[in-house]
Amino acid sequence: DPETGKVQWHFDVDPTPGDPALATWPNAEAASHGGGMTWLSGTYDPELNLYYFGTGNPNPVYSGKSRRGDNLYTATILALNPDTGKLTWYFQVSPHDTHDWDSVQTPVLFDAEIGGVKRKLLAQASRNGYFIVLDRTNGKNILSKPYVHTNWSKGVNAHGNPIPDAAKEATPDGVLVAPAVAAANWPPPTFDLETGLFYVNSNEGYQMWYLTDTSDRPQGFAGSTTLIASQTVLKAIDSRSGEIRWSHPYSAESAGGIGGLLTTAGKLLFAGDPTNHFIAFDPTNGRILWHAGLIAPVSNGPMTYELDGKQYIVVAGGDTLYCFGLNE
Repeated sequence: DPETGKVQWHFDVDPTPGDPALATWPNAEAASHGGGMTWLSGTYDPELNLYYFGTGNPNPVYSGKSRRGDNLYTATILALNPDTGKLTWYFQVSPHDTHDWDSVQTPVLFDAEIGGVKRKLLAQASRNGYFIVLDRTNGKNILSKPYVHTNWSKGVNAHGNPIPDAAKEATPDGVLVAPAVAAANWPPPTFDLETGLFYVNSNEGYQMWYLTDTSDRPQGFAGSTTLIASQTVLKAIDSRSGEIRWSHPYSAESAGGIGGLLTTAGKLLFAGDPTNHFIAFDPTNGRILWHAGLIAPVSNGPMTYELDGKQYIVVAGGDTLYCFGLNE
């Protein structure tokens, strides 16, 4: 309660006795310190009165030896009633994750026709490399499709959940896995209602995963990684099919440093690249329309507002705030 500070409700991401999700862990002890931290704020639908957010990866991070099973509700998109904290539905994006692929990436809400029927949808470009579209009223899967190269999954099951390949779990000798580090991270993506495209700054690449703690009770990360190759790419994803409609690879030496995105009703897509540039693209085809050099890369999401009849764009590069507007 904001006035009294009294806790109104709480939800256990790590299931406790009596929760059916506990069956996805070997025992209550493993679940009690199983991770799943919720470190982004999520998205709210006032019409449905549902609060959507993603959860973090399970622990130990790179070893699943002591936590056999899917490990709910880690690496999962949840829909809760904000008045009661009750779970309405869930969808696990990375069952039994062993690659630090949390699912906290911003859930984007939009309405679209699917099969001739208007649906209320939720989309996420997840850290594991899959583009997920769900019916946000009930959590039913509409689409699960890789938007970067992936080799850690055997495909998806009948419910749309990716199926992890045990051969791609970390070993003492190392295993080559794609995507590298994270196909997407916490900086926000964006969606354009007119184009029907979902835009995300993504990472293509490979990384070696090594298991360093081979005990029956591994601790912490229980392993390490070595980056082999990585390329940052701005991608425009068709929200109905998952197809990549266009992409813009940033310069080869600029792997990492993925910034947040913004689309406007004026048919502009704003993005920050890893080489300290703030760029305006044509959202229909990816053509660069304008750019400005900043003192540091963009990491947050740009914002726009109108003041005294003039529209402004504000973005941070490092710890410096920039404000842009059109010339009169």
